[in-house]
Amino acid sequence: MIDYLKSAFRNLGRKSARTFLTILGIVIGVSSVIIVASISQCGTNSLNSELDSLGLSGLSITTKKGKNVSLTSGDLNSIRKISQVQQASPILVENTNITLRKGTTTALLWGIDTKASDIISVKVLYGRLFNKRDVNACANVCLVDKEFSRSAYQRSNIIGKSISFQCGGIEQAFTVVGVVKTGTGLLQNLIGDYIPTFVYVPYTTVQASAGRSDFDEIAVKIKAGDSAENVGKMIVSNLDASNGTEDAFVSNNLAKQKDGLIQILDLVTLILSAVGSISLLVASLSIMTVMLVSVNERTREIGIKKALGATRGAIMLEFLFEAALISVIGCILGIGVGYLVSFAGASYLHVILSIRTDIILLATGFSVLTGIIFGVYPAYKAACLKPVDALRQE
Repeated sequence: MIDYLKSAFRNLGRKSARTFLTILGIVIGVSSVIIVASISQCGTNSLNSELDSLGLSGLSITTKKGKNVSLTSGDLNSIRKISQVQQASPILVENTNITLRKGTTTALLWGIDTKASDIISVKVLYGRLFNKRDVNACANVCLVDKEFSRSAYQRSNIIGKSISFQCGGIEQAFTVVGVVKTGTGLLQNLIGDYIPTFVYVPYTTVQASAGRSDFDEIAVKIKAGDSAENVGKMIVSNLDASNGTEDAFVSNNLAKQKDGLIQILDLVTLILSAVGSISLLVASLSIMTVMLVSVNERTREIGIKKALGATRGAIMLEFLFEAALISVIGCILGIGVGYLVSFAGASYLHVILSIRTDIILLATGFSVLTGIIFGVYPAYKAACLKPVDALRQE
């Protein structure tokens, strides 16, 4: 085995430039698969975190269209009394325009209460969240995200600043009491042309401005270990019973919808990785070409070895070792290059890089397997050469 390995290194070193170009093809193929898989995994992780931060890991209770019913404070209290519910929070959502010195910008206005941070993971960077006094007094205070602060005032901390925007259809001035970071900002980047920022105000402020007492939806966080589907059905049943209605409320399992989206992203990752593996197949074909050329160049050498007693199996193994060695070296370098590029990209985008061992094993296995398969024919051709015919070759 060691002799075959030494012979493979020696023979590949004879034509170093050709060997290098063949290995380079394997490196490009493996690294492309690694990079695609890493990018997709980083995107999936970021999106998963972002959806969790927006409260898309629990239930959303709404009313059915066409039903003359709305969500009220009584419904909210009813939901909070259910033992399987960890937290429930009223939500009001509307589009708004924020007036700045440089003009206006579009934003999504969220009306939330003091408990909303437990559900949508609003993280405070500067200042504070809403307190009971803000909610009870329908105070004109707001939370803005860091990206808005930077774009509007060229700094992150804008606590105490006054900004104007429409709330309930009325232009009002609000005092910034907190600057928050919502998730990774991924959704803002994806829909930045339409909703560049999020603004949070007490839900009672939105109700008072719009002259309403109901909610758009109620976000519900389920206790760990409980079934979201079963709890959702229980909530809907209780609300119908307390309101004297039938099939008027809807429970949206946001966790299930999120899982469906993640599955789609995983499928996209698989498809992109399959496309990347085509370059591996092409690189493996180049191994066959190189090995066939090598057989033709070493015909006399093969004839001498066979004349001295070398068996067909020994000749075949010699060439198969060379094909496998090209694949293995290419795989090792390709994995290194792939993760180096992926790490650089993840560092630049400030995301956590996840190492996919399954993709590494698949890329390595596919590359080595195809390299050996495409090396079989040249090895067989070399093994089948007759000593007399081989020695005649110039």
